[in-house]
Amino acid sequence: MDEKKRADRNRTLTLSDAEVTFYAKRAITITESVGISSIENKVVCGDCHEVLPLLPHESVDLLIADPPYNLSKDFHGNKFRKTDDYSYESFTRDWLQLCIPLLRPNASVYVCCDWRSSLIIGRVLDELLHVQNRITWQREKGRGAKANWKNGLEDVWFATMSKKDYVFNLDDVMVRRKVIAPYRANGRPKDWEETEQGNYRNTCPSNFWDDCTVPYWSMPENTDHPAQKPEKLIAKLVLANSDVGGLVLDPFLGSGTTAVVAKKLGRRFVGIEQNELYCAWATKRLELADQDHEIQGYSGGVFWERNSLAAQKAHAKQIVDNDTSAPTLL
Repeated sequence: MDEKKRADRNRTLTLSDAEVTFYAKRAITITESVGISSIENKVVCGDCHEVLPLLPHESVDLLIADPPYNLSKDFHGNKFRKTDDYSYESFTRDWLQLCIPLLRPNASVYVCCDWRSSLIIGRVLDELLHVQNRITWQREKGRGAKANWKNGLEDVWFATMSKKDYVFNLDDVMVRRKVIAPYRANGRPKDWEETEQGNYRNTCPSNFWDDCTVPYWSMPENTDHPAQKPEKLIAKLVLANSDVGGLVLDPFLGSGTTAVVAKKLGRRFVGIEQNELYCAWATKRLELADQDHEIQGYSGGVFWERNSLAAQKAHAKQIVDNDTSAPTLL
């Protein structure tokens, strides 16, 4: 299946034709209404417009959606064509209206988009739900342009079913940042920690994230999906707006990132994906998650800045030394 010549150190997930067939068969298909027990922790192979009406109402705690942006793109044989804004708005409203009946009264919704589709998606969400915020994350990668600014940012809209009654686990999404000018009170660190690797403070997250990196060849989570989101980004959404055991739905699963992260963090999931190759990648990644629970950039219960792996490992070791039951996720 994979004909690319790759470097020896390239960790991108690849599958042979036989493996694609094997793992794709692990995804399920549904043609009639089903209960949660039939679909939880499953990859459903099919078009979300056909699958969503068959799922049980008021069963989902968190919806994470990464629909095709309004760009012409080939998703390994499934092509999405750029259209006019009105048609893309109709597309957005259609799939979102199919999802809403599945959500619990206190459920949360996140929708990924680029700067153009953000204008449309934000408007539809504001019409159908309660918009709470818009997150912008720095994706780093992006093609340069001679007559425009390089596009290095994407948005994630945050909305909820209820205006005030929803889950938000602030303590689970704290960001660990290096302290440039440490302040002391009575000679002791004030709101920061002194370590051999430097001085750090756990801070409340903002709606601008500059600590996520688009998956690339040296990361084991990487696949050849053309629009794969980093596990670290999805982990923030899962931790913030669901509890352990909660059900996470992704109607555009792609290579499986939402399902994999949900599994690693102790949530249940349902993922819908129409491309059989992507279903194979997703089920393989879920299998690998049984042995490897690590999420790059997340360690000791906090999210770390980019390029701080040494400090993360030292912090994780310190936690293990103090509490052998503590998990270490890097």
